[in-house]
Amino acid sequence: MNTITTFNPATGEDIETYNELSKDEAFAKVDACHEAFTQWKLRSLEDRAEVIKALGKGLRDNKEDLAQLMTREVGKLIGDSRDEVELCAGICDYTAANGPKELADEQRDPSNADRGIVTYSPIGVVYGIQPWNFPAYQVIRYAIASLMVGNGVLLKHASICVGSGLMIEKIFREAGLPENLFTVLVIDHDTSDQIIAHDKVRGVTLTGSDDAGRHVGQKAAKAIKKTVLELGSNDAYLVLEDADLDVATKVCSQARLYNNGQTCINGKRFIVTDKVYEAFVEKFVGRFDAVETGDPTDENTDMGPMSSVSGRKDLHEQVEKSVSKGAKIACGGKIPDGPGAFYPATVLTDVEPGQPAYDDELFGPVASVIRAKDDEDAMRIANDSRYGLGGGILCSDTERAIELAKNHFDTGMIFINVYGVADPAMPFGGVKNSGYGREHGGFGIKEFANVKSIFIGKP
Repeated sequence: MNTITTFNPATGEDIETYNELSKDEAFAKVDACHEAFTQWKLRSLEDRAEVIKALGKGLRDNKEDLAQLMTREVGKLIGDSRDEVELCAGICDYTAANGPKELADEQRDPSNADRGIVTYSPIGVVYGIQPWNFPAYQVIRYAIASLMVGNGVLLKHASICVGSGLMIEKIFREAGLPENLFTVLVIDHDTSDQIIAHDKVRGVTLTGSDDAGRHVGQKAAKAIKKTVLELGSNDAYLVLEDADLDVATKVCSQARLYNNGQTCINGKRFIVTDKVYEAFVEKFVGRFDAVETGDPTDENTDMGPMSSVSGRKDLHEQVEKSVSKGAKIACGGKIPDGPGAFYPATVLTDVEPGQPAYDDELFGPVASVIRAKDDEDAMRIANDSRYGLGGGILCSDTERAIELAKNHFDTGMIFINVYGVADPAMPFGGVKNSGYGREHGGFGIKEFANVKSIFIGKP
């Protein structure tokens, strides 16, 4: 029997060991989830909403225990872990309040019948493959929407935060969700591929790298399964000629270092116009130099460790390769001595095409600063990426920034003079190699719904 052992990236110590399910055991859980779905789908939208509201209360009631476990498993700052659980409870509240309205029947006037009804029906069991950087939010984001529409939910969580997934399953069950309707599968990648192909699995959602998206997307397409993919990013933050540099450096620092620099919509490339480049870099490096890494359970720590030593190794190799191709380290860039997976807040300048710092996703606390000739050139560079998840604009002329965001920025989400992660009222998702489909904002709740047309004539 294969096992998975979780560990604390701040100390390097093991936390817990879990047994992986065999294929037969995993398939039995799929069958049980489908059976639970056959009853859940018959409950009214209002009834489901009441249960989902109770799930939010369950998350709040267990906030400290879940937050502490997430911090132990992935190294998040404890304050960020608590905020994450609160965000998850907020998603439950939002969905409970708005789900019945979003999914209500719509009346239409077809030309070939007396009247028509558009109804949103559940499709069945939805399988989610989720990453470690937000051990609760990534789960809640797709699970609550799927449960609201009436689906069953399966979860394969990242191996380094298995415990968090299992705790959410327990919280849901104790809060009143029917048995087996939300089910965690502790499985390997080969079994996961077989779950995608399982005839009772009707939809698949993944948050991960673009390579993982290609693999899962191909497996799901072969089985003709609906997918939503939220993949990698190399988000650009434009610092335009009229930007307030105190605001810009504050927002850009938050955008790069939030969640220890390990967020899909972290700012990663900071494209600064020539007019303000030198002044921005000086202030930006000053903020990064002041960041102290340390114990993520300490309320005064600025930044915790990366989630794993292997992830740190990959990041450092990208930094070294970028430097070998001409980038310069303005601060940080050295692996510290001692236990854990710590990496300093790092700024790279002289970043150009052909370097990993320009072309690829650096998933850790490393900022790539790129000089642009002017505002128009900055916008060109921002779109010079295979990714298109998020991005930002720092400038004094808000209306101009809105025009750039609407008509020129080739991404799914843009932040103007602010940095944020997600909000249940706003759609979340990207374009190009950052994937497809949307979550939140009323759009996510219909991704795994059967939009059904009913034509009615006179009896």
